[in-house]
Amino acid sequence: MSFQLPTLKYEYKALEPYIDALTMEIHHTKHHGAYTNNLNAAIDGTSIATLPIEEILKDISKHSPAVRNNGGGYYNHNLFWELMSPNGGGEPSGELLKQIQKTFGSFGEFKEKFSATAATRFGSGWAWLVIDNGELKVFSTPNQDNPLMDVSEVKGFPLLGLDVWEHAYYLKYQNRRPEYIQNFWNVIDWKTVENRFESKL
Repeated sequence: MSFQLPTLKYEYKALEPYIDALTMEIHHTKHHGAYTNNLNAAIDGTSIATLPIEEILKDISKHSPAVRNNGGGYYNHNLFWELMSPNGGGEPSGELLKQIQKTFGSFGEFKEKFSATAATRFGSGWAWLVIDNGELKVFSTPNQDNPLMDVSEVKGFPLLGLDVWEHAYYLKYQNRRPEYIQNFWNVIDWKTVENRFESKL
């Protein structure tokens, strides 16, 4: 197996009450697990089987829909779990906060823009905060696409990503995506986001 389902750094119940334990368990073991297994099956015996996932994604237009969908799903979820923490919430600090204020006017205005972007993504997809050539951008992608892919309308290095597929919130929030988005701010691990930002300075 080229790619492995990662072990989470917290228990499934750790993000309650914002994200419930059953959703976390199903999301991780069933959905992320399926993306992992299907990606491995799609690349088995091919020339890309030994490449890092980032290398596969940057040339995704050259590969099959199965590699695009499952490769994106694998990478996106790996990042998603890393960006959350039971001790999350609040605001970023340091250079990231300064850049957010410079780009969006204030943290509050950034929060509104990111939330609106996530809420208005039609169907399934992701909302992103990326850095591209030193510039912060907020946008969304459909399905399991991400800003590392050559097919993405906006490209960059993902700092923050929010899964707005229904499987990420339906058990607890039903069709109330905006409520799920609002509660996501309580579990964001800003230290991880800051570290990703600083790695690109």
